[in-house]
Amino acid sequence: MTTLTEPGAVTARRSSRLMWAILGLVLLADALDVIDATVTNIAAPTIAGELNGGESLIKWLGPAYMLAMGVLLVVGGRLGDKFGQRRLFLIGIGGFTLASAVAGFSPDPTLLIAARVAQGAFGALLIPQGMAIMTKAFDRDMLAKAFGLFGPVLGLSSVGGPVLAGFLIGTDVFGLSWRPIFLINIVLGVAGLVMAVRILPRDDDGDRSTVVDGWASGLLAVTMLGLLYGLIEGSTNGWGVIPTVSITVGVLFFAAFAHRQRTAAHPLIKPSLMKNRGFTSGLLVCLVAVAAGTGLLFVLSLFLQEGLHVSPSGTSLGLVPLTFGLVAAGFAAMGGLVARFGRTLVFIGLTVDLVGCGWVLVLVDHYGTNLGLWALAPAFFVIGVGIGLSFATIPTVALGDAKPDEAGSASGSFSSIQQLASAIGSAAVTSVFFQAAASGLAHAMKVGLIVVLAVTALSLPVVALMPRMAPSEPGQ
Repeated sequence: MTTLTEPGAVTARRSSRLMWAILGLVLLADALDVIDATVTNIAAPTIAGELNGGESLIKWLGPAYMLAMGVLLVVGGRLGDKFGQRRLFLIGIGGFTLASAVAGFSPDPTLLIAARVAQGAFGALLIPQGMAIMTKAFDRDMLAKAFGLFGPVLGLSSVGGPVLAGFLIGTDVFGLSWRPIFLINIVLGVAGLVMAVRILPRDDDGDRSTVVDGWASGLLAVTMLGLLYGLIEGSTNGWGVIPTVSITVGVLFFAAFAHRQRTAAHPLIKPSLMKNRGFTSGLLVCLVAVAAGTGLLFVLSLFLQEGLHVSPSGTSLGLVPLTFGLVAAGFAAMGGLVARFGRTLVFIGLTVDLVGCGWVLVLVDHYGTNLGLWALAPAFFVIGVGIGLSFATIPTVALGDAKPDEAGSASGSFSSIQQLASAIGSAAVTSVFFQAAASGLAHAMKVGLIVVLAVTALSLPVVALMPRMAPSEPGQ
C-alpha cells in the first residue's frame, strides 16, 4: 500500500531545515567577528615589519577594529529595529567582506587601519541582527538549541583566530605572507551573503519610529578616538602637543556624552540602569578586567615572537594552553557555576588570573628571554582559566538586579563596553610594553605584567558591589 506524506510533515521538515540554515548563517557571522578580533594578535609583528608600520601599526591593528565595533554596536541593533534586520544583515556582511578585501590588499599602514575600522563598523551592523532574526524566526525549542551552540562555536573561534593566523603566515600561501588572514573572509563573506539573500525571511516592516541617538554615538566615537590616539601617539613619539590635545579632546567629548545621556529623550543606556549600583559596578569591573586581559594576551604574543623569537605558527600553538583554559572555564561557568556562586565566581576568576600572571612574572624574572614554551604552558593555562571564569561571569551577574525591561539595554551596553575595553587594553598595555622595551624585552614583559596585576587587583573590591547572584532566567 502506498502512503502519501502529510503536507504538514513536509512543511515542518522544510521549516526545520530553514531554521538550521539560519542558525548556521548567524554562527558564521559571529565566528567571523571573533576571528577577526583576535587574528592580528599573532600577525601584528609580521604585518608591521612588511609594511614598515613600526610600533604604531602594531598598537592600532586590534584597537581600530574594536573601537568601531564597540561604538556602533548598540546603534547597529537600533538600526535593525528601524529598517529591518534582514536589510542590515545584508549590508553588514557585504560591507565586512569588502573591507576585508581592502585590508588584505592594503599597500600601506594607513589604508590597512582604515580597512580595520570599516570591518569593525560593518561588523557592528551585522552582529546584532542575528539574535533578533532568530528570536523572530525560531520556535522556543530551536531557540534553546541555538543558544546552546553559541558558546562552543564562539569559543572555538577565539582559539581558531590566532591558530589560523599562525598557520597562514607560516605556510605563506601563494607568497602572500599575512594577507590571507583577511582575504579568506572574501570566500566566507560571499558565501554568507549569497546564503543570506536566499534564506533570511523578509522583514520590510521595520519600526520607523525607533529612535537612534546618532549624536550620542558620535560623541562616544570622538571620545574613544581622542583618548586612544593620544595614548598611542604619546607613547610612540613622545608626549608633545598633539597627544596632549587629543586626550584633552577625548575627555571633553566624554563630558558631552555624559550630558547627552542625562538629557536625551532616548539615551543609549537607560538612566535607571546607571542608577543601579550592581549594574554600574559590574560595568566597571568588566571594563577593567577585559582591558587588562585583552592587553595581556596581546603583549604575551609580542613577547613570544619578539623576545623569545618564536615563529607566528609556534606562537599560536604556544598560546593554545591559555585559550583552552579560557574556553573550558567559560563553558563550566555558564554550565551552572555562575548560577550557583554568582559574584563569588567573578572574584575567584580574577584571583586565579592574578595567580597565573604572577607565575609568568616569576618565570620571566628568573629566566628572562631564555624561557621555553613548555615552561610557560601551565601558567598560561591558569591565566586562561581565570579569564574564562571572569569574562563569562561578569555580564551575567551584573544583570542580577536589572528589571526585565532593562535587560536588552543592559546586554547591549555590556557588549559595547567589552569591545571598547578590548581597544583600550590593547592600546594601553602595548604602549606600556614598548615604552619599557628600551631596557630589554624581558623587562618590558615584566612591566606589562605588573601593570596588569595592579589594575586587576584594584577591581577586586568593586566585585563586592555587584549583585550577589545572577538572574535565575536570562533577562529576568
